[in-house]
Amino acid sequence: MNAASLSLVVNANTADHVKEATKTAAEKDAALRKTAQEFEAVFIKEMLTHSGLDKALASDSGIGGEAFSSMLVETYADGIAEKGGFGLADQIYRQLKEKL
Repeated sequence: MNAASLSLVVNANTADHVKEATKTAAEKDAALRKTAQEFEAVFIKEMLTHSGLDKALASDSGIGGEAFSSMLVETYADGIAEKGGFGLADQIYRQLKEKL
């Protein structure tokens, strides 16, 4: 193998490693953003639950209504967080991104 061929092989391998590292970094970034959003959704759910929304939704509906209202509050919280929430997910994402 001559120097030119060796150089091509090394450059191709380096390019593959850079692509892999970039992909991995992009995946880590997406996972970090998703985790921050999930945390905000849990936080919003707790806020809505403590505000009494679940009890208001379940009023006069018995035990089944209480279980349903809890799931409904969770769905509301997920939706709020997906649409940007209160900005908590963005703050968490930025702070954790700095540490990584």
